[in-house]
Amino acid sequence: MKANKKVVAPTMKDVAEKAEVSTATVSRALMNPEKVSQATRHRVEQAAVELGYLPHTLNRNAKRNDSCTLLVIVPDICDPFFSEILRGIETTAAKHGYLVLIGDCAHQNQQEKNFIDLIISKQIDGMLLLGSQLPFDASREEQRNLPPMVMANEFAPELELPTVHIDNLTAAFNAVAWLLQQGHTHIACIAGPEEMPLSHYRLQGYIQALRRNGITVDSNYIVRGDFSYEAGANALQQLHRLPVPPTAVFCHSDVMALGALSWAKRHGLRVPQDLSIMGFDDIALSRFCDPPLTTMAQPRFKIGEEAMLLLLEQLNGNTISPGSRLLDCDLVIRESAGPVKKGI
Repeated sequence: MKANKKVVAPTMKDVAEKAEVSTATVSRALMNPEKVSQATRHRVEQAAVELGYLPHTLNRNAKRNDSCTLLVIVPDICDPFFSEILRGIETTAAKHGYLVLIGDCAHQNQQEKNFIDLIISKQIDGMLLLGSQLPFDASREEQRNLPPMVMANEFAPELELPTVHIDNLTAAFNAVAWLLQQGHTHIACIAGPEEMPLSHYRLQGYIQALRRNGITVDSNYIVRGDFSYEAGANALQQLHRLPVPPTAVFCHSDVMALGALSWAKRHGLRVPQDLSIMGFDDIALSRFCDPPLTTMAQPRFKIGEEAMLLLLEQLNGNTISPGSRLLDCDLVIRESAGPVKKGI
């Protein structure tokens, strides 16, 4: 008996190798044939036909807006922060007859080809980015040929996209200002990754709040993390070893704050008597940890809903200007943060 041989579908890279061009040229030849020479276009089309690579992409009359499917690119599907944004997106999309595909960017190298294939084959009508970067390389000119896109949560002006997010700098400033009002002067910051714009803005808010109150910024009080529980725990361990440990910690995410809270309790620190811990986001778990987490609440469902409505406007043929659509956020005071202990 012969074993069934698995059939591997041809990829854009296969077409590029057969046509002896780059994958970017294959993309242009199939999506925007007027951008390449007739000879190159013919060579790419011939290679695609011979390999059986998505032959329906060669139909010049194919309309992009007929799949009723949208792609949401998530930086990390395991991060609970994104759950409510995705619910806002999916609920709004379903009301308008659209299906949502979710792409996890945590494994970008493996997914890059799949994302490009979805675009080239016109299996998606639009894209929502929940991070600050495209999940594949594309020049400014090539970005203009992509399907309609909206960014949610992050803000990257260089992409020139309509964007729904909060004012991260002001939110962080207000959070740290509240800790200062509680008498804390030794306030540390467990910051997010340096390459993420929102981390930059939240760190600037922290710095500005301290300076506005005449407090010198100590670089030893700023520790970077990757928005994981482990990062929060490791950061607090590093901070606790300082000659003068902080009395309060402002974290760029609830997940890192929960990691810090766990480490504090395991090492005999009372929260908030010995250490106040503040998060950011107001994920569901922040209400049910012990003690419940003081945090800056983002309107996550609303962010997803508004971003989806902006994308639908574009899909309906309306022109949407790039730039920010800012939503409000609120400080939620719970038991994990309070006045500084007397004598400190």
